[in-house]
Amino acid sequence: MARTLLLVDDEPNILQSLKRLLRRGGYQILTAESGQEGLKLLEQHKVQVIVSDARMPGMGGIEFLDKARERWPDCIRIMLSGYTELEAVIQAVNRSAIYKFFTKPWEDDRLRDHIEEAFRQYELQDENHRLTQELHAANDELARINQRLEERVDENVKQSALSLVSLKVAQDILEHLPIGIIGISEDNLISSVNQYALKLLNDGKNGVVGLMADDVLPAETLKTHSTPGQNIQPADKVTLSNGRIVAVQHYQIKNGSGVNAKILVIQQQGEAS
Repeated sequence: MARTLLLVDDEPNILQSLKRLLRRGGYQILTAESGQEGLKLLEQHKVQVIVSDARMPGMGGIEFLDKARERWPDCIRIMLSGYTELEAVIQAVNRSAIYKFFTKPWEDDRLRDHIEEAFRQYELQDENHRLTQELHAANDELARINQRLEERVDENVKQSALSLVSLKVAQDILEHLPIGIIGISEDNLISSVNQYALKLLNDGKNGVVGLMADDVLPAETLKTHSTPGQNIQPADKVTLSNGRIVAVQHYQIKNGSGVNAKILVIQQQGEAS
């Protein structure tokens, strides 16, 4: 997918400055000098990231980004402003789900980095949409398999076959998720790990299933702050031994006797400097 960036500002010199700053990013860059013009370009092009000025004559930046969100909710929205009034920032974030807010004059490197990050964020959510569609398609296929089994075999054989297919689909989806999944048993052994997690831990070079979690993961990765009845915890940022910074969430698996195991959900946030 071509990376397309829309810049919206009523000052032509600002648009030219942004184009010069971002042209090395390999983006297809579209420019508009008003919110109305920006909406027309969004109708004509597949845009992943929008950078808009806050104050513009006619349709202001907040109104423009609000309309863009209604019609193209997947677009990542970034706002630029020559003023730093807290009320305007809060309004923009709350109404239009602004991804980032920058004041003018901006810091070139910081703006470049965050726009690149915005495209990665878009591509990640696009991949999640794709996986969701695949999951729906797999469910539809399972339904068709179920129908055929009902016609050909008895109930026990049908249920066994369907369970095997369901398990295989679930395993394939888990293995290719764009987030890391690590299962840890009650006795602190790593019982399962998908490709993404293994790549984060050691670039996929060595298996870790069967090893003690304490020997593979930093101690802060295994900390949990759960309370009874509370499963998913807020993400903690942790630095792995290889220097990668990851966000970690815990999900506890319980039965009648209490917590027996847990799942770690990890996602790369960057590299340690």
